[in-house]
Amino acid sequence: MLGIRFDTCNPFGLSFSFVGCRLHHASFYQCKIKKTVFKNTDLDGADCSEADLSQSVFDNCNLAQTIFDRSILVQADFRTAYHYSINPEHNRIKKARFSVAGIKGLLDHYDIIISD
Repeated sequence: MLGIRFDTCNPFGLSFSFVGCRLHHASFYQCKIKKTVFKNTDLDGADCSEADLSQSVFDNCNLAQTIFDRSILVQADFRTAYHYSINPEHNRIKKARFSVAGIKGLLDHYDIIISD
């Protein structure tokens, strides 16, 4: 699915679960979708700006060029997600889970070099 606008859905009772999906350039702008499960899903270029993704799980998900800006990612699980870039200063990430390998995605905005 390319360019799906989930931000235009009626928010009443809105909930999703995605398994093995391609959601390239999907928009979750300002969606309140806590506890959403994304499993083996490709979110390349998705817009998650200002979305509430608290307690969501990104299990083995490609988050290349996914936009997280003023997003609520409290207790979200990114441990097996990859290619993400999340600025901790512009998003709420309290108690979110990340792997050591994914730490680079939290430091991209500081323009530093991290060696393996």
